[in-house]
This record gives sequence, structure tokens and C-alpha cells, in this order.
Amino acid sequence: MRAGEQNQAEATKAAPGPMTRITLRVLDGGDRGKVFADLAPPITIGREEGNSVQLNDERISRFHLKIQEDGPKLVLTDLESTNGTRVNGEDAHLRILRYGDVISLGRSVLLFGTRDQIAHRLEELRNDGIGETGELLGEESRSGSDSGALSLELRLGASEDLQSTLHIPQPPDLPEGLTAGQAAQISELLEYLHLRTRQLIQGAAIDEDGERVTIPVAQWQELLDVQAQLAAYLREIGDPGAD
Repeated sequence: MRAGEQNQAEATKAAPGPMTRITLRVLDGGDRGKVFADLAPPITIGREEGNSVQLNDERISRFHLKIQEDGPKLVLTDLESTNGTRVNGEDAHLRILRYGDVISLGRSVLLFGTRDQIAHRLEELRNDGIGETGELLGEESRSGSDSGALSLELRLGASEDLQSTLHIPQPPDLPEGLTAGQAAQISELLEYLHLRTRQLIQGAAIDEDGERVTIPVAQWQELLDVQAQLAAYLREIGDPGAD
């Protein structure tokens, strides 16, 4: 296979196929915890009625972006929105989507793909020898022995919106007066989160200067899944009747 054909094959390997249904999980924003599942492309996302995905977010445009099929790919197009669209932390006007991509628009953050779709993509990456280490921005690391790694970097300080939420001075107290069954249920929930986050922490690697922490792409996706689960819990608790 020639180099150009090989690059094209690699670019489309993890992309969705024809007749793919779209699933988007809201990780953050006014609709946090909501799941838009089994959508048939093309779809639009925005704050106005008439969108396939309508979000309660004053910082996104009336019709903000579109996702449509192009052969075996799903392509995101920013519809000249006021505040723009980011995919995996990078500004994106036109972008091929892959399962596990994180789409940010306004105050809303969406995770593209179901758990099974993301797990399948991770398995493909492992089979190709990709995803052993990573920084969270979706760039391939070309240095040293990690030349084949998918690299992503988590930059908490890059977002003023994110910084504005980091104001809680101390963890909240546990509720009092719980029945034995309620206490056991909360204990089980916290134990579940503790075990999953401990596994993620153990997989992190700290560089020699101690200024950067990297985690494998598979564990980054696991972290996103934990966040999606927490978002769903928060939505269910805050509004038990929410769909």
C-alpha cells in the first residue's frame, strides 16, 4: 500500500460507517447528564427549536453546528457560530468525528459516541499499538519511544469558564439522618467512584520536572465516562422527572 493510501485508510479507520446513528452525552452545561441517542444524520445542534439537539445555553448560536455523513465519515461543520466550536480542545470549523471526541460549544460539553462505540475504537487503537501514553489534545507525539502514541493534554487553566467553577473551599458534608439503606447506597456509590478514579490515577505518568501528568488514551476515555455517569446522577437527583 502506498503512503498516501495508508494515511487515508488510517484517517478513516476509527470514523463511523454508513447509516451510523449519532449518540451525544452532555458532560457539562445546562443540559448536563442528558443523552441524545440514536439520531440519524444529518443533525444540527443549537439553542433554537428546530435543531435535532436543542441545548439550554445562551452562549451557543441559534443553529451552532451540523453533523452530517460524507461517505463512511461523520463530519462536523461549525455554522459560522458566534463563539465557535472546539473538538478535543482545538478550534474546529470542519472536522471528521471519531468516537470518544469531546465537542465544546458555549458552556456545553458533549461526548460523541456510546460506551460500546468508544470501547471498540479503543480496541482498534490498541491493536494498532496506539494509545499507550497521551496528553489530552489529540496530537501525535513524535519524540522518543512514544512516536506512535495518540497524545492528549488536559489544560484546566485554559478555560475561564472552568476556572470560575473552581471556587468551592472544601468538600461538602455528607447528609445526616440517613436510613441504613440510604447510607449503604451512598457508600456503594462513593466506593464505585473511588475505585474507578484510583485506577485512573495509578495509570498516570509524571514527567521528570513534575510539571506535566500524562495518562493513556484509554484511561482518558474512562475518565470521560466517569464524568458522564456523574452528570447523569446529578441530573437525576436535581430533576427526577427529567428525560
